[in-house]
Amino acid sequence: MKFVFLGWLFLFSGVTSQSEVYHVNSFGGDDAHAGTSPELAWKSLERVNTQIFKPGDQLLFKTGTRYSGQLKPQGSGAVIHGKPVCIAIDQYGNGPLPRIDGDGKAKDTFLLRNVEYWEVQNLEVTNLGTNRAPWRTGVNVVSDGFGVMHHIYLRKLFVHDVNGDLRKPHEGCGIFFESRGEKQSRFENLIIEDCHLLRTDRNGICQRTINGSRSTGVVIRRNLLEDVGGDGIKPWGCDKPLVEYNVVKGGRMRCEDAAAGIWPWDCDDALIQFNEVSGFKGTKDGQGFDSDYRCRRSVFQYNYSHDNEGGFFLICSPGNSYCEDTIIRYNVSQNDGINSARVFQFGGGVKNTLVHNNTIYIGPRQSLPLFSFNEWDRGNAENTRVINNIFYVEGQVTYRWDRSRNNVFSNNVYYGNHIGRPTDAKGSTNRPPLLKPGGAAFGLASTKAYQLQSCPAWLIGSGIPLAGGRDYFGKSLPASGPLTIGVHEFKY
Repeated sequence: MKFVFLGWLFLFSGVTSQSEVYHVNSFGGDDAHAGTSPELAWKSLERVNTQIFKPGDQLLFKTGTRYSGQLKPQGSGAVIHGKPVCIAIDQYGNGPLPRIDGDGKAKDTFLLRNVEYWEVQNLEVTNLGTNRAPWRTGVNVVSDGFGVMHHIYLRKLFVHDVNGDLRKPHEGCGIFFESRGEKQSRFENLIIEDCHLLRTDRNGICQRTINGSRSTGVVIRRNLLEDVGGDGIKPWGCDKPLVEYNVVKGGRMRCEDAAAGIWPWDCDDALIQFNEVSGFKGTKDGQGFDSDYRCRRSVFQYNYSHDNEGGFFLICSPGNSYCEDTIIRYNVSQNDGINSARVFQFGGGVKNTLVHNNTIYIGPRQSLPLFSFNEWDRGNAENTRVINNIFYVEGQVTYRWDRSRNNVFSNNVYYGNHIGRPTDAKGSTNRPPLLKPGGAAFGLASTKAYQLQSCPAWLIGSGIPLAGGRDYFGKSLPASGPLTIGVHEFKY
């Protein structure tokens, strides 16, 4: 056994000792150099793209440098003795991020295609061409007939000014990852976190899957997206994707077709939590969040949505597809929906949606449907349950039911002017003692405005099994028994 262990150790040491650290400096480098020290740095992306990198290699760009063209590195890391040995891209030195300008010369400024075990951070990426172009991206990660593409981490990237096509069938994107081709090509363990996207068209961070595969281990976390032309964040073709702690400020700013803030498509068990979405324009969707079709058991919790012209939430499916068992709980919505929109929209044949323990604030200038149900491709909503929510209305709301069936409203608070409100035997019209309704601003911390100052008996609602374990503010929920209505589990 000692000999076997020593053999493994020798093999592993041999692999890691052969790894190299390569340097790139567009100001002082030379492509004839070896690249293996700052003094021997390469100069161009063209030289980088000819290198086949090995497990453990590092590719470092000097801070403050700038490059034009496409970065398309080759080679893959590997799993060695059960642990991933990755290839890393990073910066060296002190100063601004190294910047790569696609200038519209290539479809993708930074392309990782059919390679795996890469960890990339601290790059600035743009792709601003003279004219818009279909499928133009800043960063594109592609598994194309490759099979499972493992372990891609994108961190601390600044991606901005990408003028892709604004039409959904040809949409450009800031950070894009796509699965296509044979061998059930897909991703396993793909993480996008702590990135900043600004002025990316059409979308921000989006996935596209066109071969029917399902990626796993997809995490989109702590990213800031600003001034997005269309959709904000969209996982497509995943099992258990996690989208959390992202901020999307300003969406559907330039496109003319439908777009929303954060939404899964063709995903099961998506978890969307602790995100803030605001400033979506227009009413072709235009909501902060969307539980879209070909999805089952999506959970949206602890999110903050405000000032989205299309409303707070869309749940939708055409009649020939499905969107089932969505849970929308412990979210805050403030000033969502202009008068031609709605706060909640149920489009088509969605089934078994549970909306519980949310706090919804409607401002004094708003007059719109709070719940709007509509038929889509002969599909109509069934078995919608709305329980333990606070609907605090200072303007006016209405309700549209269309041909929806088996809607159950229970233990909700309907404060203000509700025209045609639903039957709710245990509902209340009293004014809930919120700290400062309508007083939240930007940032999750500002939503303390929706904490309760007291808890009269009429604010005790129904018990809900598997309610998430905590309220919006992090307080634990009782293991059994009734819950406080709204997002704040009040405890004396």
